Amino acid sequence: MKFIPDAAQGPSITGYGPGWVAVNGEQHHSSILVSSQGLCRPWGASSFADLLGGHFDELAALEPELVLFGSGPRIQFPPPQWLTALFGRRIGVETMDTHAACRTYNFLAGEGRKVVAALLV
Repeated sequence: MKFIPDAAQGPSITGYGPGWVAVNGEQHHSSILVSSQGLCRPWGASSFADLLGGHFDELAALEPELVLFGSGPRIQFPPPQWLTALFGRRIGVETMDTHAACRTYNFLAGEGRKVVAALLV
């Protein structure tokens, strides 16, 4: 029996470590947005302390089913008022450390879900 892996539609997170995340083999040393719909670009917040509600409004505009917020090396929850644009569009939000968000993104993207990972690196 021959197994053929499904081709992922969008970018895959291929590695991570302290201060970096690799997407399709290319290392990124600053915060990024990765979408199963093909997006991979820098995200304006460089750390949790730099976050503003507008960063999450930007995610709502992408219209995913789910946002995975990788809050850095440890889990930190954004204030609920920052998430109103997402909740208003019935977009789910899961907060976890960045490495857990990387693993979860690949799993959900592999299932064909419309997911965005917002990763603080």
